[in-house]
Amino acid sequence: MTFDTDEPIHENRLWSDGHWTARVIKNEDDDGWAVAMHLDGATEPALVGPWTMGRDKKNPKPLDTAAFNTLVKTAKEVIRRSEQQLHAELNKNVTVTVDGQRLRVALAIVPDEEGATATLSAVNEFDEELARVPAPPTFKLNVDSALAWIASGFVRPR
Repeated sequence: MTFDTDEPIHENRLWSDGHWTARVIKNEDDDGWAVAMHLDGATEPALVGPWTMGRDKKNPKPLDTAAFNTLVKTAKEVIRRSEQQLHAELNKNVTVTVDGQRLRVALAIVPDEEGATATLSAVNEFDEELARVPAPPTFKLNVDSALAWIASGFVRPR
């Protein structure tokens, strides 16, 4: 959802500051109302949640500065958590001990529409890189697979 203007909009059911837009919408699931928060340029809302009914119990409560600011803060937090979750899914690491030496093995996956790529790396306790090889993005990193990779002499996994 984008608007052609960067001018602030302050209406009862539509509030925008040029980066974020809050739109109060009819909740399709019941008789209530919902609010959708869109970040400028995004195709999907960052946040959709219930919205308070007005005093007449039929129409939604009008948007105001305090509500908009709270919605922006909440939407930013939702985006941040989503990015953290994606990062955790794409970047895994385990620490193992081999011959008395602690090694950290990491798998970093780079998503791509044409095919994801991944890199497997190992560093010692002094953060000196011991190996870095391409790996299949489907590689399952765990203690056993890390130990097997190290035992193989850091051969590229298949």
